Amino acid sequence: MISVTVPEKLHTVSFPYPKLPPRRVRIYVPEHEEGETMPVIYMTDGQNLFYEDESVWGCWKVIETVVEEARNGLGKVIIVGIDNGGVHRDNELTPASIGEVICPNEMENFTEPLGEEFDFFVTQTVMPHVEAHFPVKKGKKYTAFCGSSSGGLQSFFTGLEHPDLFGALGVFSPAFLLYSAQSWANWIKSKMTADMPYLYIYTGSGDDLEQRIYFSTELVYDLLTALDYPYEKLNEVVMFEYGHNEEAWEEIFRDFVHTFLSRAE
Repeated sequence: MISVTVPEKLHTVSFPYPKLPPRRVRIYVPEHEEGETMPVIYMTDGQNLFYEDESVWGCWKVIETVVEEARNGLGKVIIVGIDNGGVHRDNELTPASIGEVICPNEMENFTEPLGEEFDFFVTQTVMPHVEAHFPVKKGKKYTAFCGSSSGGLQSFFTGLEHPDLFGALGVFSPAFLLYSAQSWANWIKSKMTADMPYLYIYTGSGDDLEQRIYFSTELVYDLLTALDYPYEKLNEVVMFEYGHNEEAWEEIFRDFVHTFLSRAE
């Protein structure tokens, strides 16, 4: 049988989005053999993932990471980058059901949390389309969600809301400081099941915001262990010198991809 190589391609799709304008979603499919299926990572802040010239705060260079992993024989992965809603980003990546949102003075844009709508969009619109039209391996073992800052918060929320869909979560510099310790304890306890997703939790401490996120992340991590979250599914990475920025997340993403693909074998 002759093997047919399918070249890499970045596909663009637009979907209706609840209460807001249509949302661009891009699907990067690496070079692969016809008939081959691959794990998939769904990601927030699609504008910052693929190209430097269109990024808002810096670029993660995810295509380069995927190509490097494949070149090193470590596996291939499809990336689904979901654009944020611009001025609506803070609210759309902040869930309401975790508890009352606590807004520090410089975070006044988190007053109308809409994270549940984003969660619905990902799981009920984007995922079914991707699984129907692209060569993804199906099943939670081969499916991850990843984001940073508010996107890290949303990744954590969506993954724990749907432990049947996601086998791994990239939770980078998550905005856990938006909720009280009691809210977190109550919410996490309500989501514990027999088969929780693998958590790759990262924080730095290199600037003021990242330092505060570090302390709130330590609090949530301690709650997870106190509530008997499976120890073998907890991976906390701390790089104290790293700040709250795309440069740090680009580097951490490479390790997350490697870890996810190793677990998806």
